[in-house]
Amino acid sequence: MIPDWLHVVTQVCLLAGIACAIVIAVDLARHPQRMWIMNVVWPVNALFGTVLTLWLYYRFGRLASRVVDDRMRGDKGRKTPFPVMVAKGAMHCGAGCTLGDLIAEGLALVFPVIAIWAGWKSLFTEKIYAIWVVDFVFAFVIGVAFQYFTIKPLRDLSPGEGIVQAVKADALSLTAWQVGMYGFMAVAQFAIFRHAFGAKLEPVMPEFWFMMQIAMLAGFATSYPVNWWLIATGVKERM
Repeated sequence: MIPDWLHVVTQVCLLAGIACAIVIAVDLARHPQRMWIMNVVWPVNALFGTVLTLWLYYRFGRLASRVVDDRMRGDKGRKTPFPVMVAKGAMHCGAGCTLGDLIAEGLALVFPVIAIWAGWKSLFTEKIYAIWVVDFVFAFVIGVAFQYFTIKPLRDLSPGEGIVQAVKADALSLTAWQVGMYGFMAVAQFAIFRHAFGAKLEPVMPEFWFMMQIAMLAGFATSYPVNWWLIATGVKERM
């Protein structure tokens, strides 16, 4: 049985994520980022990063707004620190993963046959593994698209070159993120809910999405060192 305190914590965290995303989205409408894709990245990350993302946005994200960027050109002392650039790079990847997972989970809920197409009952005994396959496909496609719209204009590449460079920049980062996310969701599903609470974690439950919030933070943690390396070596753009 799922304890009452977990219901309360779940509701608070989910509402906090929605509230923080709305606050950032409203501010971005007034102060859009110079790199337009970040107008999507920030509020999407706030859905799971809540107050941490909100703090990071107001502390460093505003430095990339068009107005502030124009004012700060030539001011070398106000540049974004490298560790924060890495965090933004990881968040860029995380936004694609989050949107991909939301779409995949939603489609699988509305159309259960998708899980069967992805290998449930034929390759996997657990439905969650088949859904993860769908999650990864959507996350990869959206993540690469996000990276494409970042790299192509910055490097003035052709569409074909842009896609190739986007895959190079995002494939490893996205995979690292999904490893952390899947790892925590496996613990939540099999160790916490099924073993400790005697309940199955399903997408229709608020607790599922609370666990996804934590899983996304785990994905951020596993992708951060990968993004550090990718950005330091120039494979991925600094943000």
